[in-house]
Amino acid sequence: MNTIIKRNNVTITGKGEKVMLFAHGFGCDQNSWKFVTDAFANDYKLVLFDYVGAGKSDLSAYSSSRYGTLEGYAQDILEVCDELKLEETIFVGHSVSSMVGVLAALKHPSFFEKLIFVGPSPRYLNDEGYHGGFERADLEALFEFMDSNYLGWSSQLAPAIMGNPDRPELGAFLTSSFCSTDPDIAREFARVTFFSDNRADLPKLQVPSLTLQCTDDIIAPLNIGDFIAANTPDNTLYIMEASGHCPHISEPQETVKAIKKYLN
Repeated sequence: MNTIIKRNNVTITGKGEKVMLFAHGFGCDQNSWKFVTDAFANDYKLVLFDYVGAGKSDLSAYSSSRYGTLEGYAQDILEVCDELKLEETIFVGHSVSSMVGVLAALKHPSFFEKLIFVGPSPRYLNDEGYHGGFERADLEALFEFMDSNYLGWSSQLAPAIMGNPDRPELGAFLTSSFCSTDPDIAREFARVTFFSDNRADLPKLQVPSLTLQCTDDIIAPLNIGDFIAANTPDNTLYIMEASGHCPHISEPQETVKAIKKYLN
């Protein structure tokens, strides 16, 4: 089996010619898209993968030097596209993968026709004149907890990220995903994610994009959608009724409807 396909556990389904490429967020794997992919399977070829360190990827391919920045994850996407000879794909990225998609599209725009951001954020830390949602001290405390008790951290944080406390099964789904991720890699990916700053990359993007912004999202506050729309050429902002950070899991029908409306 090809090394890149095996490394990233690439799976291909769907009956269409046009490709939709799905990139999961931190703590997840390609399984997180299972509630929305069926809705696109008749019209698109669906390409899903796991970042190195997640799901059924090849953990031996992980190196801190490569994946110490989001560029390493963008390189995974570019290598998958190159290997499968993909051009003008519809890229769908959740959370941090939205900015990974931006980095990939800046390097190789012809691979992408449209980018769809699900709960994106270009910077999670607050800054002067910018509300990312987190203070550095909050994140340091979060990482301290993560380092000392990864499973406890996962079981507390995952339901908070998911939101929708009236449906605890959703939080349990995300918790099990967090807990199946290699803890050492997850710790490094968390730091890379939460300390990244991609604000300066947004104005350079040449590929049209859609931002799906949830209400009551502890990871990406409501103002983030406005910031991305204001700073990204040809970006369409859609404020969802869905709450929490994972609408593709909590409200798949609304997510599918918003994506289809944009693509059509």
